[in-house]
Amino acid sequence: MLQQRTLKSLTKAVGVGLHSGQRVELTLRPAQPDTGIVFRRTDLPSPVDIPVSAEAVTDTRLASTISSGGAKVHTVEHLMSACAGLGLDNLYVDITAEEVPILDGSSASFVFLLQSAGIELQKAPRRFIRVLRPVEVREGQGDNLKWARLDPYHGFKLSFEIDFAHRVVDSTGQRVEFDLSSGSYARDIARARTFGFTKDLETMRASGLALGGGLDNAVVMDDYRVLNTDGLRYDDEFVKHKILDAMGDLYLIGKPLLASYSAFRSGHALNNKLLRELLSQESAYEVVTFDNEKQAPAGFAQPVRAW
Repeated sequence: MLQQRTLKSLTKAVGVGLHSGQRVELTLRPAQPDTGIVFRRTDLPSPVDIPVSAEAVTDTRLASTISSGGAKVHTVEHLMSACAGLGLDNLYVDITAEEVPILDGSSASFVFLLQSAGIELQKAPRRFIRVLRPVEVREGQGDNLKWARLDPYHGFKLSFEIDFAHRVVDSTGQRVEFDLSSGSYARDIARARTFGFTKDLETMRASGLALGGGLDNAVVMDDYRVLNTDGLRYDDEFVKHKILDAMGDLYLIGKPLLASYSAFRSGHALNNKLLRELLSQESAYEVVTFDNEKQAPAGFAQPVRAW
């Protein structure tokens, strides 16, 4: 049986929110089988649980926000990406503010935290959402066209193409494909940082956004160059961060997908729209388990590699 996974022990981190600039403490705790990933706002008068789901996503401006009642947690996608990359099914995320800390702007710190806590197999079958036929969402036309699509695939792979019409971004890789079965998420995807442009920063801060952003947690560019003294971590870091984001956004469906995801200029909003479109078509997917690990997609039954 392909088993569910949680943490062996709890682990903690302290940081600031990318957009709020608030100090936030994060505690990642083991959870029982079939719990899923649950964010818990422990700073509220009565703690509020927010289980992840496609329907829990209530805001997608510059990040993915999940809500329950009046309680919200912003910028969940990097932590969710790390959970997807390591195959974690059940986890409590205790948080003392309304935004997940940005840490270094990638998911690498979350991968380190999760692996440091250890990953434990549980006595319950891992449930997957298997895509049975193509599902696609599109927006805009011509130069404004963007789309995202899921196709049947025995495993989970992603391909993403960006088009920013910016000289720095254009000089790097514009398209990347990543297959989770490679086991190289931590090495090839997790270190890709979020990025932004100085020309947008003033506008964002006037709107109360990016208050915690800086060169220590994002790749920042002016019209001509990358301003970070250490440069890029990958030759194609920008598009790899889009893969990282997409993995986190898609994992908000609550179970790992068995599908091939492809996208052109997609973002948090379109990724969530794609999940909702899939769920609205009951004949487009099924929930499956694997009693025999040999029937599972390559790479899904192996323990997660350490760094």
